[in-house]
Amino acid sequence: MKVLLGLSGGVDSAIAAYLLKEQGYDVTCCFMRNWDSFANNDIEGNPTIMDDTCPQEQDYQDALAVANHLGLKLLRVDFIKEYWDHVFKTFLDEYGKGRTPNPDILCNKYIKFDSFFEFALKNGFDVVATGHYASTTNIDGFNYLTRAADTNKDQTYFLCQVNKNAIQKTMFPLGKLIKPQVRQYAADLNLESVATKKDSTGICFIGERDFRKFLTNYLPSKEGNIVDIDTGKVVGRHIGVLYYTIGQRKGLDISDCAGPWFVVGKDVKQNVLFVCHNSHKEWLYSTSCIVSGVNWILPDSYKIPEKCTAKFRYRQPDQDVYLKKIDDTTILLSYPQKISSVTCGQEAVVYDGNICMGGGVIDQVFINDEDLNEKILLTYQEKLNGNH
Repeated sequence: MKVLLGLSGGVDSAIAAYLLKEQGYDVTCCFMRNWDSFANNDIEGNPTIMDDTCPQEQDYQDALAVANHLGLKLLRVDFIKEYWDHVFKTFLDEYGKGRTPNPDILCNKYIKFDSFFEFALKNGFDVVATGHYASTTNIDGFNYLTRAADTNKDQTYFLCQVNKNAIQKTMFPLGKLIKPQVRQYAADLNLESVATKKDSTGICFIGERDFRKFLTNYLPSKEGNIVDIDTGKVVGRHIGVLYYTIGQRKGLDISDCAGPWFVVGKDVKQNVLFVCHNSHKEWLYSTSCIVSGVNWILPDSYKIPEKCTAKFRYRQPDQDVYLKKIDDTTILLSYPQKISSVTCGQEAVVYDGNICMGGGVIDQVFINDEDLNEKILLTYQEKLNGNH
């Protein structure tokens, strides 16, 4: 079986390549370059813009060293245009609406398991493989996406938007390993370029950035008021509502009033950021949400359970929820125990035990059947009218 493995220059994909080769597969590695800082005006907030060697090129050199050490061929492909058109533009559009998208999920959906996947099939490969911490379980001829053995590193959350047909032809060699084992493999194999290399962080394929400064390259900043939703009083100034996330505590710079303070809502049109004091954190809690654009990684015959679990952000403990289908790609998730900081634009991922059933974008958030953001806007308007 011919396998095309995405080799990123990190330790996880390196050990995935080694394991597949040891298992007897015909493995070819492929390095993807998906971001060009100069072409994409990635200047402000980029700590490496003046470095002699850009991080992407260093990652390629590390990947090449791994491939040579393992005696594997390394291809190199560019999906810079595809990344901009399908990942980054969507990322910016969502931020422009005041929502908080997840670029890692978009990257998996449109690049790793679309552009890269199609490249593999067109070039005669049978399956693709990655260094994700995930696994597949075959039941009655269908490969379900299932959690990894390393529950701390499990990445099924980020794979929730991958087309089920791609999952049928994808291998996850690290599914039964935990991270320390992967590091030990790299040390034992003398893979010096990656054995102690730190895990990649920041935006998928872009890297670490001063996030607010980075966004100013593409979305203009506009200062406005920070308002205490309980009193309607201005307690500070923000640099642009687009740069803040629901539940955010740090970086608010509210110095005149004792905190802590938490972001609870935004009025994008009026450029107002709403916060609550620690003593009024009930503004952060919701009891249900509408999730749209749901991608099901299931056979058509699968009976979706009414009671299941969900994650509303990565590494969040599983939340018990009740699932109600509104249509084929829209669901209502109810959680009477109340959950904090469920945020529009982020992903809700649903599980049936260890099976990742899929996920979609959180569109509306409710507290006892009342739209939470509308409630915040209405409360603010009432405070303004009362002050006048």
